[in-house]
Amino acid sequence: MRFRLALVLLLLPSVATADEGMWTLDNFPSAAVEQKYGVEIDDDWLRTVQLATTRIEGGCTGSFVSPEGLVLTNHHCVQRCVSQMSTSENDVEASGFLAREPEEEVRCQAEQISVLMETEDITAQVEAATAGKPEKEANEARKQVLTQLEQACEESSAESPGGKRSCEAVNLYHGGQFFLYKYKRYDDVRLVFVPEADVAAFGGDPDNFNFPRWCLDMAFLRAYEDGKPARTPHHLSWRGEGPEPGESVFVPGHPGGTSRLLTVAQLRFLRDVNLPHWLMRYVELRGRLIQHGKTSEEANRIVRAPLMRYENGIKVQRNRLQALLDDQLFAAKREQEEELRAAVAADPRMAKEYGSAWNEIAAAIDSYLSFRDDYLFLEGGIGFNSFLFDYARDLVRLADESQKANDQRLREYTEAALPGLKQRTLAARPIYPDLEKLKLSFSLDKMREFLGPDSAYVKEVLGSDSPDALAERLVSRTKLADPEVRAQLWEGGREAIEVSEDPMIELARQIDAEARRLRKRFEDEYEAIVDAATERIAKARFAIQGTGRYPDATFTLRVTYGAVEGWKEKGQEVYPFTHIDRLFERATGAEPFRVPESWMDKKAELDPKARFNLVATTDIIGGNSGSPMVDQEARLVGLVFDGNIHSIAGNYWFDPVMNRTVAVHPAVILEALRVVYGADHLLAELGVK
Repeated sequence: MRFRLALVLLLLPSVATADEGMWTLDNFPSAAVEQKYGVEIDDDWLRTVQLATTRIEGGCTGSFVSPEGLVLTNHHCVQRCVSQMSTSENDVEASGFLAREPEEEVRCQAEQISVLMETEDITAQVEAATAGKPEKEANEARKQVLTQLEQACEESSAESPGGKRSCEAVNLYHGGQFFLYKYKRYDDVRLVFVPEADVAAFGGDPDNFNFPRWCLDMAFLRAYEDGKPARTPHHLSWRGEGPEPGESVFVPGHPGGTSRLLTVAQLRFLRDVNLPHWLMRYVELRGRLIQHGKTSEEANRIVRAPLMRYENGIKVQRNRLQALLDDQLFAAKREQEEELRAAVAADPRMAKEYGSAWNEIAAAIDSYLSFRDDYLFLEGGIGFNSFLFDYARDLVRLADESQKANDQRLREYTEAALPGLKQRTLAARPIYPDLEKLKLSFSLDKMREFLGPDSAYVKEVLGSDSPDALAERLVSRTKLADPEVRAQLWEGGREAIEVSEDPMIELARQIDAEARRLRKRFEDEYEAIVDAATERIAKARFAIQGTGRYPDATFTLRVTYGAVEGWKEKGQEVYPFTHIDRLFERATGAEPFRVPESWMDKKAELDPKARFNLVATTDIIGGNSGSPMVDQEARLVGLVFDGNIHSIAGNYWFDPVMNRTVAVHPAVILEALRVVYGADHLLAELGVK
């Protein structure tokens, strides 16, 4: 029954019958929501959630929850900052953190928070720049005009009353539309509160993507401006009792990326090539990290965060592969594509303009496969899995790219991109040499394995060294772990890079020309053709189905809607809420089912029936971590931190029967702040008695 329903929904031109869709705010289906839930969502509501929802650079969402820049997000979204603060003597991830005074709030060196202020449709300008050009020339022209429009946007905003904006070109519907998204950006972000990892990630990998759950996956950051807490009049108020079963809820956030509009050829490439390759590499790396973590308590502390990321990624990619191996659902995708292609073929004009697009994508994939491994390991960087190498490559490339006109640069080194790159590159962060050696040696070993020992690239990189020996030498001798050294190279530009004898810089210089050549080949033989073809498919889809569908996720602001509702798993009803008392029942005293002492000490004072986590039918994906769940009055009623196991297939299609969002209930957040952590000052700031 559920597969038949999913098939029907996949083939419908409109998705108003299901809680499907990561909708842009300018195209939110208010009429469908009112028809299904009797809730009116107007422009004022959308504007409120737009200005209260924040993007946390690095792949998460947050929301302003006070007029003084307080941001609510997930514990796992601030791990980079927590790692920066942690030492062997003070393991903040294990012990948690609470700033009781403003001066105790600690700056997160590499964090940025952005708020979308407005958007501008630039589709006509992009189409004019590429009209009539062959694919390769159109690809270059597209990148140039996007850079030019970003630069003009930032320059003009500097003189506007609203202040300077950070402008980003956004591609929607795989080239069907282009927008400028204009952000207010906060570079001074400070940690205010984070609970212990034992309760934030209770259940660990065994419970990940499952439900019932008992995770206090939350944290508070604060945005600062001119050294003071930012003024944020647009913020969410709290509804501490949370939503009731069946109640409509909404999730504004920044979903990172979906693949629902890909062609069958692209999905087949993911299923047969991309995902198996990814899994083979990272399952083995996970094993090496686990073994390294067993060598000492300090090693265990250091690998905890990266191991959690890899375990999460492995579970995601494994279930995405399983989704693509589902014959019935894949057949539905094929039927959906055949239906669109038949409609195009039936119209002589569309057949001439769009009919060959699908075959061109398939041919481009075949061409890419002939050099894919070389490209991924050298230019894609998977042969050099090291923070230190990442610094080196960015510094080497910046030195070259900064000599060019802005619209001639690689897109990641344009003037619009430089502020974020500079903050990430120069931020002080802990570098653990043993972990760097492990990751780098592993990736070099995989490069030799996949490309073969006779590969010219392998010979160029390894020479007579083994992967272990080269990783040892590079990590031991480089000085790039020191942010002052990175700052000197950043400011010194090409001259400093050319004379540098740092071994990581030397390696990045050594491979750069060949890596760029592979990048150019990728852009010309694959990217240009696929981008042009998908743009034509998007236009065909608009012509036949209109613009009533949502675009694939692009880590830009979207809103999804649904209701608080459980589901049936293996014949058993799954209730949509969990409660505090079951946290203690499930505790074993050992990771990952260990409850922190702070909670054990206050067990008798906690309300055992206070709701802990909840699920809803809202359509989310990675990047929605930290998103607020809000009600029809735009009040906060949950904090999104995960999906159930069925939601992973949501990268390709939405199953309304089984897909569920998992969120922290506001009741447990407020109970924890009041009883466990004694954070009355935060409760007062949140306006909660």
